[in-house]
Amino acid sequence: MSVFLAMIPSILMIVAPILISAMGGLISERSGIVNIALEGLMGIGAFTAATVHYFLEQSTPLSIWIAILAASVAGLAVSLIHAYASISLNADQVISGTGINLLSTGGTAFLAQVIFRMERTAPFRLGMMPGFWGIYPTAWIALAVVLVTWYVLYRRPFGLHLRACGEHPHAAASCGIKVRKMRYIAVMASGFLAGMAGACLVLTQTIQYTIYTINGAGFIALAAVSFGRWLPKGVTAASMLFGLAVALAIYMVNIEAMRFLPSEFFSVMPYFITLLTLVLFSGKEYAPRAAGQPYERTGS
Repeated sequence: MSVFLAMIPSILMIVAPILISAMGGLISERSGIVNIALEGLMGIGAFTAATVHYFLEQSTPLSIWIAILAASVAGLAVSLIHAYASISLNADQVISGTGINLLSTGGTAFLAQVIFRMERTAPFRLGMMPGFWGIYPTAWIALAVVLVTWYVLYRRPFGLHLRACGEHPHAAASCGIKVRKMRYIAVMASGFLAGMAGACLVLTQTIQYTIYTINGAGFIALAAVSFGRWLPKGVTAASMLFGLAVALAIYMVNIEAMRFLPSEFFSVMPYFITLLTLVLFSGKEYAPRAAGQPYERTGS
């Protein structure tokens, strides 16, 4: 029990980026746009945060927070590509999101080569330090994101309008709701949060960005949206489960009784658990009815 309690700060550190990104995916899919690009947007956010923090850490004590803000804005900006393709051009949302994932991998490596003369950012000296009870501030950021997401989606008229766009976009349009505008806002919000998630990951778990930094966290966040039945509380629980699986994969390597297993077993365990839970518990009927479907205005 004491070993598990000692793991809690590390578990929350790992969960936070997954949960923040998953909330972004939830907002986007609730509007009717599937954002496969969470992985790539996290990568862009992580690269931006690592670069900004590296250049500012010597000159200002606020470099970490500036880096997080810059990463969030970068994620938002790149998400506009997905928004324009899938909303304005009615392109296939999966293909559009996959394109951003590929762009993130190649684009960040290219920019790192230009800026740092290598395919990664230069290491920064200090990342984000633990705060209250040894818990990283990113955990509190994730909690705030969950509460704000729940409040906006279920306690404000804006959230009702957004969810209507993901269920019955033509009915929403007949009531005067601007469906495309709402979907643009949702995708931009998901990009902002995914960029923030990438920053939270790189500033707590590593000392530099490489193309392997995100390592599937965005896809795990996407799975958490589905496993969580597109509800904030469900997505939070799913993110906690998947984050726990990742943390256990790291810690079990150091458990004497488990050392007879190859290290590759622990590396693949989080993704196996993610796949298994999706197969056992996810259901298509819980998804927003118009998710993934392009919206075409009629009568104009």
